Amino acid sequence: MDISAILLTLWKDSGFYLLEWENLVMIGVAVVFLVLAIKFKFEPLLLVPIAFGIILANLPGADLMLDTTGGELGAIEAQAVADAHWYDSGVLRIIYVGVKSGLFPCLIFLGVGAMTDFGPLLSNPVSLLLGAAAQLGVYAAFLLAVTFGFEPAEAASIAIIGGADGPTAIFLTSELAPKLLAPIALAAYSYMALIPIIQPPIMKLLTTEKERKVEMKQLRKVSKTEKIIFPVAVLIVCAFLLPSVAPLLGMLMLGNLFRECGVVERLSDTAQNALMNIVTILLGVSVGATANGQDFLQLKTLLIIGLGLAAFCLSTVGGVLLGKFLYVVTKGKINPLIGAAGVSAVPMAARVAQNEGRKYNPTNFLLMHAMGPNVAGVIGSAVAAGFLLATFGENGIF
Repeated sequence: MDISAILLTLWKDSGFYLLEWENLVMIGVAVVFLVLAIKFKFEPLLLVPIAFGIILANLPGADLMLDTTGGELGAIEAQAVADAHWYDSGVLRIIYVGVKSGLFPCLIFLGVGAMTDFGPLLSNPVSLLLGAAAQLGVYAAFLLAVTFGFEPAEAASIAIIGGADGPTAIFLTSELAPKLLAPIALAAYSYMALIPIIQPPIMKLLTTEKERKVEMKQLRKVSKTEKIIFPVAVLIVCAFLLPSVAPLLGMLMLGNLFRECGVVERLSDTAQNALMNIVTILLGVSVGATANGQDFLQLKTLLIIGLGLAAFCLSTVGGVLLGKFLYVVTKGKINPLIGAAGVSAVPMAARVAQNEGRKYNPTNFLLMHAMGPNVAGVIGSAVAAGFLLATFGENGIF
């Protein structure tokens, strides 16, 4: 027995031997995400599984994201595993099927619907305008992406990051530009989690101290009948106009109907808690696992990350600017800060608006007012995705 040969083989099979600088960079990014999540509590439910997924994807030789079917491999690699089955793939690659198929995004929307009170939106319908204005980044980023040479379908997938809606970004990209799913999904979820860092400087730059101090009146009480009718009516109207939006919007409204109808408490509780937690773990880890250093640290990928950030910032700008306009029209009755909550990240963006408002007026309570645009943003981003899919999809106009 040649001990030296055995030790040499073990060394060459080890992660230390196979390690490349790209893996180290991505592990460093994951550590930063963990610090933000654990020490600073920036959306830990998202950042912790995503960060750990990044670490798992960058363990050399572990092959947790190995695709033995050849679906995402080159010709040589696909031929090498030609006799393999789908269940021979890496464990995270198998879980990732839930991302590619759109299953996880739809289940997340079911949970979001069950957790969300649409009352603030119904109490103040002007919130719909703020939610619509916060989609500015989607359309502006689309034009930017086309300018940078991306195909229209790819540009649409990149642009939807501006909606600050991870499930919607995954759903649309899996249909329009599957090859870009990894960077787009990671960018969308990362920016959602980093809302407390990204939005406040924009909000402060675009508003005056007087505007930030505005107190808003208490919202009217919404009847149970209104809350039951709303999800059904919105789904029917939107799905008739844009059938492609039905999977996401349908699950969102079904979850909300579970919440409001009052006769399926067990289903509502499962959607809000057990199901939501399970899917969040699987989605977060598998999205993070797409960030393999060798594939991720490329110019095109970094450009997508940059365009996604621009989209997100411009969406915040759109919401705040319309908030300022409404402040003038209503003679100071609307605080422009709630416009920033028009992005789709529920309830993260609404909490940021609340926290920023209280910095300048400790007696201010903007959370419920911000939830109106926040919920409108969820609907708005889903509708924007449906429009882009109908326009640039397989059976689209272009």
